[in-house]
Amino acid sequence: MVPSDVCGKACDMNEMITIGGDLTVRRIGFGGMRLCGEGVIGKPKDPAAARAVLRRAVELGVNLFETADAYGPEVNERQIAEALYPYPAGLVIATKGGYTRPKGTSWVPDGRPEHLRAACEESLKRLRLERIDLYQFHTPDPKVPFEESVGTFKALRDEGKIRHVGLSNVDVEQLAVARKIVPIVSVQNDYNVGNRESDDVLDACTRDGIAFLAYFPLDAGGLAKSGGALTSVARSHDATPAQIALAWLLRRSPAVVPIPGTSSRAHLEENIAAAQIELSIEDLAALVRL
Repeated sequence: MVPSDVCGKACDMNEMITIGGDLTVRRIGFGGMRLCGEGVIGKPKDPAAARAVLRRAVELGVNLFETADAYGPEVNERQIAEALYPYPAGLVIATKGGYTRPKGTSWVPDGRPEHLRAACEESLKRLRLERIDLYQFHTPDPKVPFEESVGTFKALRDEGKIRHVGLSNVDVEQLAVARKIVPIVSVQNDYNVGNRESDDVLDACTRDGIAFLAYFPLDAGGLAKSGGALTSVARSHDATPAQIALAWLLRRSPAVVPIPGTSSRAHLEENIAAAQIELSIEDLAALVRL
């Protein structure tokens, strides 16, 4: 991951970073999970509106779309293909394998090589791709040796089914282990101004040029309703708390690519506008201990 600029001021949507040496994306991506039905199960109430959100994201300059076979399951990958195929030049789809949804809303890890290989093949079909640009291991499976699961991603990469390998929901030690097996170009962890448990992972990614895809960048919407310092800073910028939370992520490290998701075009446009907000030293100090 190569930052185009260390963003001390406002980062607009023209700012790019390069993931894996050849995937150039803008600093705010789109997370597709919220375009599914309740509990991330099934289709949304208005499938046409969900597709319209995806198309509007492209119009606004978004060119990194994050999804997974477990979203729906399968629903979100199909939505992306239905809405955006044939894909515009430069559009990057990051999908994931390694979770199953056997009992409705439950999330069950499955890191067996045979499952990961089958999951990749099915994602290729649903997304109408010959090769997935960024394929991420959705979560370590405690029942399967981590090295064995990551080794499957290496094999898929060697076979040309995926361009680059990423990880999700990992710690620093797991990242280090995986990097000894295959080049890792991204980590996707839960991270936002109110949840900084992955600070050490982000620092490692920043140091080593690995993109950090921050999921739940708005704490599943919780930060949009937050009070205190976040609201105070938002008022001073005539912005929303959610926009300040995204602006903070962009300043936290040039490795961070927030991937907020929404089923609302209005919220999508609000999220993208957050890149224009310039946080002062005083603003950042106020948010340090949020």
